[in-house]
Amino acid sequence: MILTCDYHTHTVFSHGKGQIIDNANSAKEKGLIELGISDHGFAHPAFGLTARKVPKMRALCDQATEQTGVKVLLGIESNIIGEDGTVDLKEKYYDYFDVFLAGIHKFVMYKFKSIFTLSVPDLWHTYLKSKKVPQSVRKVNTKTFINVIKNNPVDVITHLNFCCFADAVEVAKVASDYGTYIELNSKKVHLTDQEISDVLAKTSAQFILSSDAHSPSRVGEIQLALDTIKRLNIPKERIVNIDGKIPSMRFKAFKERG
Repeated sequence: MILTCDYHTHTVFSHGKGQIIDNANSAKEKGLIELGISDHGFAHPAFGLTARKVPKMRALCDQATEQTGVKVLLGIESNIIGEDGTVDLKEKYYDYFDVFLAGIHKFVMYKFKSIFTLSVPDLWHTYLKSKKVPQSVRKVNTKTFINVIKNNPVDVITHLNFCCFADAVEVAKVASDYGTYIELNSKKVHLTDQEISDVLAKTSAQFILSSDAHSPSRVGEIQLALDTIKRLNIPKERIVNIDGKIPSMRFKAFKERG
């Protein structure tokens, strides 16, 4: 199983350690066809993008493509900031970006109501390492992910259920309906084996493998995901970015429709 594209990598434009060209050079060494530079979105006060950085990043991605031969795409790991599905990538910035990832992160600037209904409960139960999270918390998280997928042309939901608590099957059903992929993240464990098995058995959702690299050396590193794939016998046809396959991206199709 050979990785074709890695769409989730970070650079110094958020809290990664390398420049865009460094990630691109690493991608070339690993034999990747496409690379996503997907730094954290605008609502992250410590590590997020600012509007003034985006045109420079766009230019650097284009330059890296020319220099390496790897297609370097400007992406974003947008922050989910409201249970109504609000994310911090606004349409006025769509033209700059090629890939649209979205996930729940700690310590971002949530909409006011969602601080108390979404952020605080997730932080609390993560801190407590709760073995039994209240169903009310799971319902809010599940509704949030579903609204994000329905209301935004998101390509990938990143690290589903890492420091948050949702019904993975219900999220995956909607993701499949709308053409959004569920990430298997190789930096952190985020879905249990049972959750992945249930998604495989009960939905037609497709997975995308990502390194979530925060340093150039980790670009294309997917060993954690490969271990999961082998352990659970995940069919190759359910994974969209391996063995020469380049996935169809919802965000690109949305922009092409105008």
